[in-house]
Amino acid sequence: MLRLSIVIMCVCLFPCLSLAGRRELSLSKAGPGDTIGAPMSERAVRFYDSLESKSTRRTVPRLIYRSLFIRAVRDTLGKDRVVDESQRFEPYAGKRIGRIVIDRENVFDTTGNRLERFGNRIHVVTRERTIRRDLFFKEGDLVDPDRLAKNQQFLRSRSYIAEARIEAVPDPTDSTLVNLWVRTRDSWTISADASLNINGRTGVELYDANLFGYGNRLSVGTNFNWREGVYGGNRFEYEIPNIFGSFFEAQFVVGRRFEYSDLGFTVQKKFLLRTDYELGISYQDKAEPYYMLFQDSTMRTAGQFLDVWGGRSRYIRPFHNSLYITGRYSRWTYDIRPDVGPDYNPVFHNSQRVLGGIGVYREKFYSATMVYGFGFKEYLAAGYKAELTGGYIWGEFSHDWYLGLHFSKGGFFNGGYLMGGFTLGSYISPSSGMWYRSGVDFELRYFTPLLVSGRSRVRQFINLSYTQGWNRDTGCDELIEFTEDRGPNALDEKIVGLNRAVLNTETVLFTPWQPYGFKIAFYGFADFALLGSESNIFRNDFFNTIGVGVRIKNERLVFNTVEIRLGVALGKGGFRQAEYFNISNQRRMEQSRYMPSAPEVVPFR
Repeated sequence: MLRLSIVIMCVCLFPCLSLAGRRELSLSKAGPGDTIGAPMSERAVRFYDSLESKSTRRTVPRLIYRSLFIRAVRDTLGKDRVVDESQRFEPYAGKRIGRIVIDRENVFDTTGNRLERFGNRIHVVTRERTIRRDLFFKEGDLVDPDRLAKNQQFLRSRSYIAEARIEAVPDPTDSTLVNLWVRTRDSWTISADASLNINGRTGVELYDANLFGYGNRLSVGTNFNWREGVYGGNRFEYEIPNIFGSFFEAQFVVGRRFEYSDLGFTVQKKFLLRTDYELGISYQDKAEPYYMLFQDSTMRTAGQFLDVWGGRSRYIRPFHNSLYITGRYSRWTYDIRPDVGPDYNPVFHNSQRVLGGIGVYREKFYSATMVYGFGFKEYLAAGYKAELTGGYIWGEFSHDWYLGLHFSKGGFFNGGYLMGGFTLGSYISPSSGMWYRSGVDFELRYFTPLLVSGRSRVRQFINLSYTQGWNRDTGCDELIEFTEDRGPNALDEKIVGLNRAVLNTETVLFTPWQPYGFKIAFYGFADFALLGSESNIFRNDFFNTIGVGVRIKNERLVFNTVEIRLGVALGKGGFRQAEYFNISNQRRMEQSRYMPSAPEVVPFR
């Protein structure tokens, strides 16, 4: 019955991938009132009713169906608005930009309580020059609706900005000009993180993510073991998000944390616009413990790692796509490592590699609420990316060609948001022409429109992934295991194989409670997974985890979302080793899925 259930999910989700692209086109032509809450077709309703009826006839399919689907009504109060942000600027397309006014707001409302007013007094508001350096336009430029929408998302992605909005106002004295108002609200950026392990290891980090209002981040961490009275070292990190308005960012890190040590820097400029370039260099001299999966042991590794990369993209207006090329040079040198051989522990081989990539992409941003956040505007990408990667690796024991392929596509349709894609990578021996150390990965991610349950709002999330490897070597990273985002949530066992299939489901209840601005969301999850070395995935071991949790977040604070989770794990033999209780934090999840980046070898994990 498990096999039947997974097949049903594939049949349900794959046809929607093409619908997502068609819905994306219709949304791009619509006004700001468009929503993903439009009623489903009568045919779709009959399909889901039929699926429910057939699934409830037997116990196991009924349990699986109830973990995947919820019955609720549509949100009719406008909370489920998915807005094409560029449509707000379409009436002004082609006009020239007149004045650019920056309107900065403090963290809390001036009418807030005593604690909030005190917080405003000691907080340094982001400086106007810091906001202006992050703008993609200047006075005298022509209005580009997509560029303004992208700039809103870019400002919102800064950790020190809680809200960002660009508004266009016609100039009262010149009909050819449009004045732009850039409105921002700060986040609280001075914070502390702490971690405590049951073996006594403790870490404390103090940081300011908006030092003196310039947007720079300074972090100082110290570590110690209170059980053994051992000092674990300090670690310093400094980040500059935009050097002199060039959109180059820099990161410097130095220090140690018990067995970990870091000394390095990264300076880079990423792709930001449809016609753009990227350039970067990174150097690291680091040591860290490495878990030897196949030996179930940990050993210390150390080495130096150099990366240099660059790329160029150009927007092809007739096709509404951007074409890009990228390149990368890497050199890995290990000082301390496990035993290596021609076919043993290839991840620790000293090597140099040159990779090149070519691809095409299209990306458009829509705004919504109550997806990964708790009510503030979030920016979700729709579009696609197709990329071909190739290169040559000069290895310690052999030289090889490398070939990789990636495709991903996603967007909104009447039934929610759907993203799917696959990645394929393989080494090729120049002498024999044999393909080896190959791996392929498929992924589908879906979430429903916002549903109503009393005064609360509900979304259902479903993630399906499949990973398989062929002709692998032996040693580290030549087998796969369950990972944080590719595995059952609460399982706490090291299990390895060559084939992995994971179905994660999660129901999130966004509550109306906001004590002192802290928003609360409850969730329940049910995960189903198969992992092993059998070529037939359904002959491998089966794992299942179920549980509940709560997420707490104040969007105006730089603190990550706090998550508290309870769960149990099951398998063929009954209960498995589980992480019954977990407290963690999550960073803001608003990353672009379709913007290109420098080519790299696809990891098999």
